[in-house]
Amino acid sequence: MTDEQRAWTVDDHLRDADPAHVELWRQVVALVEACGPVEVHAHKTTVTFAGTRRGFAGARPTRHGVDGFLDLQREVGPDPRIVHVSPYTKRLFVHRFRITSAADLDDEFAGWVREAYAVGAGAHLS
Repeated sequence: MTDEQRAWTVDDHLRDADPAHVELWRQVVALVEACGPVEVHAHKTTVTFAGTRRGFAGARPTRHGVDGFLDLQREVGPDPRIVHVSPYTKRLFVHRFRITSAADLDDEFAGWVREAYAVGAGAHLS
């Protein structure tokens, strides 16, 4: 079975990762789950989070910390955690982030996660 054919799991992303980065990833997941119910989907490149209408975020531990994305209705930054912003649609911007320490998961980052969760519930459609 090739990598493209097999089903990826969250454990695949965590298995060989630095334990400190796995802990950071778990903290990101806790911020996401604090917003409300989410569906978690493991893919080859990342673990994504979906709300009632669509996916809104993703994250995985890397050798640098935790890399991920948030779909927001506005551009945020400049901020050292935001490594790239690109338009996705007229109403959505994909924000690529990198978290390197627990201090990066402050109230501002938690607010971005809440905004992304609202997108997952369809806030961008109104």
